[in-house]
Parts: sequence; structure tokens; C-alpha cells
Amino acid sequence: MTVRNLDALFKPKAIALIGASRHERSVGAVLARNLFRAGFQGPILPVHPRNLSVEGVLAYADIDALPIVPDLAIIATPPATVPDLIRRLGERGCRGAVVITAGFGEGADDAGMALRQAMLKAARPHLLRIIGPNCLGILVPGSGVNASFSHVAALPGDIACVTQSGAVATALLDWATARGIGFSHVVSLGDSSDVDFGDMLDYLALDPGTKSVLLYIEGVTHARKFMSAARALSRLKPVVVIKAGRHQAAAAAASSHTGAMAGSDAVYDAAFRRAGMLRVTDLGDLFAAVETLARLPVLRGERVAIITNGGGMGVLATDALLDEGGVLATLAPETLTQLDAALPHTWSRANPVDIIGDAPGARYCAALDGVLADPGVDAVLLLNAPTAVASSVEAAEAVIGHLKPGDKPVLTSWMGELDARDARNRFRTADLPSFSTPTDAVKGLMHLVRYRRNQAQLQQLPPVMPDAGPDSGTPDRAAVSAILATVRAEGREWLDEAETKRVLAAYGVPVVRTVAVETPEEILAAAADLSLPLAVKIRSPDITHKSDIGGVALDLPSVESAKEAAVAMLRRVQAVKPEAVIAGFTVQEMIRRPGAFELIVGIASDPTFGPVVLFGHGGVAVEVRNDKALALPPLNLPLAYELIQRTRIARQLAGFRARPPANLEAIASALIQVAQLAIDHPSLRELDINPLLADETGVVALDARIRVQDPANAAPVAVPPYPNQLETEAVIRDGTRISLRPIRPEDAPDIISMIEQVAPEDVRLRFFSSLKSIPRPLLARLTQIDYDREMAFVARPIDADGALGPIWGTVRLTCDADLTLGEYAILIRSDIKGRGLGYTLMRQIIGYGQDRKVGKIVGTILRENEPMLTMARELGFRLAASAEDTGVMEAVMDVVSN
Repeated sequence: MTVRNLDALFKPKAIALIGASRHERSVGAVLARNLFRAGFQGPILPVHPRNLSVEGVLAYADIDALPIVPDLAIIATPPATVPDLIRRLGERGCRGAVVITAGFGEGADDAGMALRQAMLKAARPHLLRIIGPNCLGILVPGSGVNASFSHVAALPGDIACVTQSGAVATALLDWATARGIGFSHVVSLGDSSDVDFGDMLDYLALDPGTKSVLLYIEGVTHARKFMSAARALSRLKPVVVIKAGRHQAAAAAASSHTGAMAGSDAVYDAAFRRAGMLRVTDLGDLFAAVETLARLPVLRGERVAIITNGGGMGVLATDALLDEGGVLATLAPETLTQLDAALPHTWSRANPVDIIGDAPGARYCAALDGVLADPGVDAVLLLNAPTAVASSVEAAEAVIGHLKPGDKPVLTSWMGELDARDARNRFRTADLPSFSTPTDAVKGLMHLVRYRRNQAQLQQLPPVMPDAGPDSGTPDRAAVSAILATVRAEGREWLDEAETKRVLAAYGVPVVRTVAVETPEEILAAAADLSLPLAVKIRSPDITHKSDIGGVALDLPSVESAKEAAVAMLRRVQAVKPEAVIAGFTVQEMIRRPGAFELIVGIASDPTFGPVVLFGHGGVAVEVRNDKALALPPLNLPLAYELIQRTRIARQLAGFRARPPANLEAIASALIQVAQLAIDHPSLRELDINPLLADETGVVALDARIRVQDPANAAPVAVPPYPNQLETEAVIRDGTRISLRPIRPEDAPDIISMIEQVAPEDVRLRFFSSLKSIPRPLLARLTQIDYDREMAFVARPIDADGALGPIWGTVRLTCDADLTLGEYAILIRSDIKGRGLGYTLMRQIIGYGQDRKVGKIVGTILRENEPMLTMARELGFRLAASAEDTGVMEAVMDVVSN
């Protein structure tokens, strides 16, 4: 589903409570009490078959007796009654329901699952949206809605909280209310039978009363929808998430190192990171993180300066910073000179900047001036320990009055509980994050750092790789598809080593020359052209870890010794594992790279998020070291480098002592190719390259294994790649050659420049209002799109030398989740009008809609915009006056797919 009709849930004009009760402490009674006392300004209609009134308000015997149609119904009746209630509500025109009741298939109960399906079936014809079942309810303080059985009401605020757990919701409400923290929405999703995280994130992205979002997640359904919504929201507002079940064993069935190491929680972590969200592990950190992100400007770097009135506090903060992976800034000589002139001669002359225990507010301000002006400082941590010779409150007030909008992020930690508590409260009132200990302040600072890193991932749009022939240097998809199809047709689960090496080579991953034979005697002829020495490995679909049972022989000086090793290996393996089917042997060249690093690169297929790429420290002790990082495909160079840097071995790869640095570009390239392999072939279940040898000359895959699956059982790729296959050219009516391609985030400055070339009247005709400048959220919305849900093309002229000019125009199509409807919008520079670009862009977006099989393409056009109305008619749109606004015409095209 989509955000359709969610306004009925969160901005209702009338509410019905079905299952209202007068029994003290019953769910129905608490629901009624909360509803009637929340300040809702519309009618609340209790429904009860016997009670004449509830909370002193007239009750109605059933739904049919309601005098008006409720937008929202709260249902707290036995589960067997719910499907029929939903049907009757839908028939009356109700558009939203919150089902509090449990008993709809929790624990895979068949009868409950049948009721769940019956409930959804009853809602579907009416587009009635359902939150729940088995949920706490919803709270929207700004609308006066408390449709929950929470023990405490939510204070109004600008934080939205969406949770799968009612217990967590009440705990967060209790904790937040005691601290004066308010909410725009608190939504308990329960079993998420209809409205899920994806729907809620889409809704909250557009809600002007929500500035930041908290999520408590136990599990995600519809991963691609979740990722699309999460990425769209994260571009506009901070999102902080806590995920339960971090240590759940999720790889019991995995047969490869990658499968065993890519546990479910690690995959969620990769997904949150790629979506630009910040993950925390403690409920208390949820609010601390969201307040820090909401109150401070975005970090431009990660170098931290510490200012303290006590050396010990500075040391503690430095230790905490380095433990968390932070970077302590090195102060510039000019900064040291400036601080020398402003601070006592006994100051530390280094970072941390110890301004001595008697520091008044003026000294804090002088130190701040110095470090904030330092180009090598990106954020400042300000510490204060109480002393008898200086006032903590006076220092806090001085800092508050001294900081200016636009300054670099400043976090404070005023320690103690007497004057310090007053100082911390004053900081919070001034919208400056303040913490009670240096360690907590460092954690708050690292929330900013990790959020910055994740936001950088969010901006990356790896392209789709083009198809290729076998010698083109780009993936040969057809060759790999044929290999995988053959393996599946033969009923095998694993590729043999020779097949695996051909797959990797087809995607540009360097491999060792390898031949496959069936008997030891065949080695003499088959391996004659291989360089010595040789390695021999057993081939068996029943043996995955060959070295564990003596199925590998190395450093064989001749083909004859390779044959003898194969004979001995066959006897040994048959003795250890007599039931194994032996298909033969692989013989390969030994690689002599004594200084090379052993790495692991792999793919695992996650049941929720689809293919996942793994990178780490390889070798026989790979699982013992457990030095790995995961990422969702597709990858590009920045994402691949970031993946590498999240491992411990990354420091070694940079080189140390006499060992030269490894070729990071070659490692990153291998990661990108493997990620593309996962995208192109859903039948690939697991891949291990272990080891991938890496040194200054490049990489080579020594050993690798691939496991296949039925592609029908594979979860799709969670993050769609940038659709560079849609890049094209056209010639407009006046003969100008035009480049047309999907919009990218880095187009934002050019979009601003384009709109500056649009006359105010043309801007009004496009946006239906004047627009002096583009707000940042709107600019992000225009340029950072989800290609699964929306498409926008930018048009640039191409000169005689092939160089691209500025953006002349854009066109976009925004579709609902089921592609039944897509709304177009177009904007062209005023000085380019009349040259035929508008028609070219419209034909491009109509063609895209046809390819995507969109049901209808629609647009809204001001009645006075005659040129746009004329173009719409000529392109085949039907025009009709809007029923909601007489000044607007609606253009509709029924799309027929080619």
C-alpha cells in the first residue's frame, strides 16, 4: 500500500470506538478514557450493544446506528468479530481503523491467520487502512488523538515514534513525559497487517509537524519498500533506529563462511547504514541521539577539539573519543598562537585545550573563538567540572550568549548535580545538547559522526553495469546465466571450482588458471600448459570445506607429482568421507605472493533484504577472527572503500613497516563486480572467495565456491541501482541535440541555477504559488529520488564538441506503490520555451510510464496555463475541470503498454 488514506488515521474529523467499556481497568475503558480526555475537537462515537453511554457520552448499539460516518474506528472486540466490523465500516465510508485486538495469527496460529486474511479482504475494496492488530494504538497530540490504552498521554512535540512493541511504546512515553519530551506521533504497529514501517516513513516524510523520527524495529517485511521509504525520509529528517534481537543466531543453515558470518542483525545494520539512518543500541540513546541530530548542524568532517577546565576530564574525553573511533584534531600553529594570547600561560598548549580550573565564562569564549576558527577542527566538545573559584552557571550563560548560528557543532558536558544541573537545563533551553559526563558527550558526538557517514552512503547512486561480450571487460551475463542454469538443471547445489572460476572471470575478478579433470591420470595432459608449481583439490558436491578432510595438496613441483597427490588424496577422502560423490579434481597454478594479504569477499542471500556483500580478513581462521563488514549491493568506489574501512584489516592494507600498501582500487573493483554478480543472478545463493590475495600489484581469487538456489525463492535486491540504462539523447524541434538522463543528487546546484532562469510567472504556473527560493527539503525531494517509485529526467544541450551545457528543463513522474497512477510535472527555463523541449520531455516521461506499465498518467494544470493545456491535448491527454478547484484542469492519459 501507500500513504493513501493515512490522513484518516492521524487527522480524523470523527472517531468511533467499537468495544468501548465501563469496566474499570479493561482495555475498552482505558481506550474510552484516553480518547475523551485527549482534547479531540470532533465527535467521538462509542459503540456498545448494551451500554447506553460511555464516559457520559451517548453510545450506539452498532455501526449502522452511527449518525455520521467516522474517519477512524478504534476496534477492541473479540477477533472473530473484526472482519465483519471492517466490512461494515468500509461500506459506510470509514477510511481507517486501529485494531487493538490480538488473536490474528501470532505464533503462526492457522485460525488466527485466516481471520487476518478475512480482515484484510474486507478492507481492500474500500481502501480502508488498518493499523494493527495486536497493538497499543496511536497517539497524535497535535490532533488531540489518544487512541491507545497507554497509562500516560504523550506531550505535544515534533518527534515521531513508530514501534512494533506496545510495551516499548509505553516505556518510551513514560520516560519522555518525565523529561518533558513531546511527540508529533506515537504509532504502535503491532502485527503490521496493513500499515507497516514503509507506509509510516512515507507519511512522516511529508508531515510538517515531524522534525525527527524514532523507530523500534523487531523485523521488517517488504524490504525494498522499507528501504525506499527510509531513504526518502532520511534525506529530509534525522531517523534514529533501535533494532531488537542483535544476538539472534540467524545463519544455522549456512554452508559457507560468508553465510555463517552474515547474520541477520549484521544485515539489518548494513540496511540502516545504507538508508542514512542512525542506529543505537539502548532505549535511552534514542532520545539523546535524536535531540543531538535535530539541534546541531551537519558535521563537515570528523576532527574534534576538546576544551576543558580540568586536565583529567580532558583525558577521559580523549580516551572515550578514541575508543569510539573518533578523531582528535591537531590544532594549527595559528590557533596555538591565538590561544597563547588569550589563555593563562599554564594552559595545555595542545588538544585537549585545558584552560585551567579557575576559568570564567570569558575564558571559555576566548578558547571557543580560537578552535572554532581552526580549519582543522570540525566539532568542539566543551567540558566543565565544578570548582569553588568559578561559577559553572556563569560559564554556561557566557557560552550560550557567545555561540552564533552557523558555528560548527558544539556539545557540552557540565559535570556534577548542583550548579551543573541548572547549567545543563539552560543549555537545553538554548537548544544546545548537554550531557552529564564526558563519555556521554562523546557518545552524542559520535552519533553525529556515524550519522554523517551514513548520510554519505545515502547519497551514493551506483549505476547499472552495461551488458558485455566475453572480451569487453564488463560482465558477461549470458555466460554466467548459462553456467548457473546448467548446474540447477543437473540438480546440483554447488558449482565445482572450475565453473566458479569461470563465473568470476566473466565478471572481471582475476582468478588463478584452473583445469578440471575426472581422474588422476587426466592431470598429465590437462595440466601440461599450467605454470609450475601446482595445486590439486578434490571435486565433490558433498564436500564444501576441502582442506578440513585433506582435499587440498599444494606446492607440487611437476604434473607427475600432481597426479600422485591426486591418487593419495582420493584414498584419503574416501576413507574420511566414504559417502561423498567424487567428481574428480581441479588443478591450478600456485600463486607466489609472499607479502599478500588474505581477504574474504562473498555474497549471502538474506531472506529479507536479498543479496548482501561481505568483505573481511580471510584465510583458514576467517570465522575465528570475525573481522568483517557487510553492505547491500549495488556498490560503487566510494561505497566499496567505505566497506573496506569498516574492517580491522583495513589498517594493514594501508601498509606498515616494510610491507607496501595493497592495491585498494583493485580490491574495491572486485567488490563492485561481485555486488553486480549478486544483482544480475538471483539464483546465486552464496559465494565465497577465500582467500582473495591482495598486494600492491592487485588481487587474485585463489579459492572460491558458489551455491545456487531457485531464483523464485530469492528476496529481491533491496536498493535499486541508478538506472543509467535510461540515459539517452534526442533532437528537439529547433535541431538542438539534447542529453536526457535520470536526475541525480549532485544535480541540486544546477537545478537551483535552472529555476533562477525561470520567470516568476512560469514558477507560479508550475508550483501553483510564488517561490522566491527553493527550501532545502523541496530541493532534496526534487533531486534525491527513489527510482522504484519516481522518475525525473534532466535535459542538457550537447554542443558540437560533445560537451554538455546547463540543465534546460526537467520532467518527472511520481507513481503510487502499485503503479495504478503516476502524476507528471514539467519545468523548463523560460528562455528555452518555444523550441520543442517540452514536447520532447513529455514524450520521454510518457514512454517511461508505458515501459513501467503505469495505469494512468495524470497532471494538474492551472486553467490559465494555455500552452500546457494545448500540449496536453496534442499528446493525447483528456482534460476536465477539477471537482475540488475550479481554477485547475486535470489531465488524464490511460497508458497502454507497448
